[in-house]
Amino acid sequence: MQFASVRIITHDAARLAEFYEKATGIAARWPGPQFAELVGASCTLAIGSAETMTLFSAGAAVPEENRTAILEFLVDDVDGEYAKLAGSAEIVQEPTTMPWGNRSLLFRDPDGNLVNFFTPVTDAARDRLGH
Repeated sequence: MQFASVRIITHDAARLAEFYEKATGIAARWPGPQFAELVGASCTLAIGSAETMTLFSAGAAVPEENRTAILEFLVDDVDGEYAKLAGSAEIVQEPTTMPWGNRSLLFRDPDGNLVNFFTPVTDAARDRLGH
C-alpha cells in the first residue's frame, strides 16, 4: 500500500488551489473543472469542490469544518517561508522549535484548515526524517 494523497473539499476550488500554489510553489493541474491536484515529490494535495462529493456520498465531507487534521509540508527554511506568507495567511504559531527537533510554522489556509511548514533542526530530527 502507498499513501497517495490528501483531498480537501471546498466551496471554491480555484481560490484554494491558487493559495496552495503560492504557498508551496507547486503548480496545480486540473483533471476536471472542479478538481485540482498539486503533485509533490512524496504526496499529492488534491482539492475538490463540494459538488464532487455528490459522486461519492453527498454530505460525507463538509467544507470549512476541519478542526482535527494538519497538513504538513517539509520545507528547507521555515523562517523564510514565514516571511513569504506574511499577510496572506492567518498565522496560528510563528516559527518555533519544537521539543522533537522540528522548527514549525502553523497557519490556516483560506478554508481554515491547519497547515504546518516544518524543518528538522536537530541531528535526531534530521536522522528521523532522512535529511
